[in-house]
Amino acid sequence: MAVYTEVSFDEASVLLTRLNLGQLQSMEGCAGGIENTNYFVTTDQGAYVLTLFERLTAAQLPFYLGLVKHLAQHGVPVPEPAADPAAGPASTPAGSLLYTVNGKPATVVSRLKGKSQLAPTPAHCAAVGGMLAKMHLAARDFPMAQPNLRALPWWNETVPVVVPYLTASQATLLQGELAYQNHVAASSTHAALPRGPIHADLFRDNVMFAVDNIGPADAPTLTGFFDFYFAGVDTWVFDLAVTLNDWCIDLATGARCEARTASLMQAYIAVRPLSFAERQAMPAMLRAGALRFWLSRLWDFHLPRDAAMLQAHDPAHFERVLRQCIVNPALHTAVASPL
Repeated sequence: MAVYTEVSFDEASVLLTRLNLGQLQSMEGCAGGIENTNYFVTTDQGAYVLTLFERLTAAQLPFYLGLVKHLAQHGVPVPEPAADPAAGPASTPAGSLLYTVNGKPATVVSRLKGKSQLAPTPAHCAAVGGMLAKMHLAARDFPMAQPNLRALPWWNETVPVVVPYLTASQATLLQGELAYQNHVAASSTHAALPRGPIHADLFRDNVMFAVDNIGPADAPTLTGFFDFYFAGVDTWVFDLAVTLNDWCIDLATGARCEARTASLMQAYIAVRPLSFAERQAMPAMLRAGALRFWLSRLWDFHLPRDAAMLQAHDPAHFERVLRQCIVNPALHTAVASPL
């Protein structure tokens, strides 16, 4: 989250009143993330997040907003979009969740309580794993479809753009991994993997936990998943791999933490057991997840956009993660085996 498009207090107030969300009391630009303009807004009725979309188009957005609304209605804790009461019967359910602010498509969602856990324990990882599996199952009957826009076609387009900025060693690694992932994606085994809507970006800063947990110390309360704006239809095991690559990684080295990995995996498969093909695919998907985020961070770092409060992520982290995935296949094979 960053601020690319400035929104005045009066402009935000008019929108919130139109949505019957109360009188605006305060608003604050959000500094985290890099994709959209976000403001925390508080009214006399509650706390919300106002988002202006800087890259996604109005044609793409009904999928994201409709998915989150669907998940909220199926018991998955997510920021629920506010509907426009004046949208009328001709508007699709997802379309009624989308507005225009300063010429940009925009939405307002409920703000989750709690805070992100940036130093997770195995118990936090278990909560995430179980809820991720529940989310995958809840989204199975979501009627809309849209591809994962940061999947293999985007990788193939973007690698040539960032290669000139890399050392020879980095370029060799990036191009070699891209060739490997193209080979994996062309296989019949990959085509048969179970799939559906995925989050595709379920990092530590996209999950909230209760600040004052009322349960046992080893059972933290997960209060929500958010930031679904990379979501799309892809394999569930890729989504699981992306999640493992953040929640179960040592940030200094990129190495995997076995205790956190086991906790997340066990909780996930307790809700949705993995097929044999998914377990076999896990090592390649861990590499795919690392490649995807190394590549997007390279792109954002070397080809930045102007934005107030922009904080680009360090690409070197996911280079380390990818190298660990390649040189430690035994660990990743163990992760993919039945637990």
